[in-house]
Amino acid sequence: MTTAILSALPEEQAGLVHALQHPQRITHAGRAFWRGELHGRSVVLALSGIGKVAAATTATALVEHFGVARTVFTGVAGGLGDGVQVGDVVVAHTYLQHDMDASPLFPRWELPGYARALLTCDAPLSALLLIAAGACLESGIGPSGSQSTPAKVHHGLIASGDRFVSSAHESTHLRDALRAAGHDVLAVEMEGAAVAQVCHDYGIPFAAVRTISDRADDTAHVDFPLFIQTVASRYAENIVGKLVQML
Repeated sequence: MTTAILSALPEEQAGLVHALQHPQRITHAGRAFWRGELHGRSVVLALSGIGKVAAATTATALVEHFGVARTVFTGVAGGLGDGVQVGDVVVAHTYLQHDMDASPLFPRWELPGYARALLTCDAPLSALLLIAAGACLESGIGPSGSQSTPAKVHHGLIASGDRFVSSAHESTHLRDALRAAGHDVLAVEMEGAAVAQVCHDYGIPFAAVRTISDRADDTAHVDFPLFIQTVASRYAENIVGKLVQML
């Protein structure tokens, strides 16, 4: 069984590509995919690109062309929830598209044709990701010296949308609106909900882990580039490596 490992940016996956055994580069649908083995397990590494459409295209190619049995997304996100700080890790329980609004035909955030706003990640695969993420943080992998408190692992809702949320006003408005509807969001990013929808359509187990690179506030544009260069790749390599060994 082959596992797909997706990231949006090269920096988020650099360590995994370097660790790949028997690598084979394959070009398909205008994208580069790396097929090989991690810890003796068959994997395909791919960069989704930024945004929901690019992510959905890549996820579909992984199912249709490579026949993957499960998909894992690893990358960074902006923290929205209380107590979700830079350097923390969020394993998704559910996903929501925060820019989906087909009202008044459908309730805000509901996916037309799905009769729901939330897409649930695969429970067994997510449970393994939680174990792997916890082991990563316990081993001391992370932004050493940049936090006053130890990094934590969170499990809950992540929201995706085709917008880089980068102001305190916008992040507060988004969080408050979702909470008012009963959606206690932990983090925001730009791809995961689209991949979750594709995997739901194909009946493929999906799980995602996101490292918090910023607080989706007025300093997000400063924090994000530095974080992905110095921390994100080490998180991904360590967490995904531990996950793959448990499959």
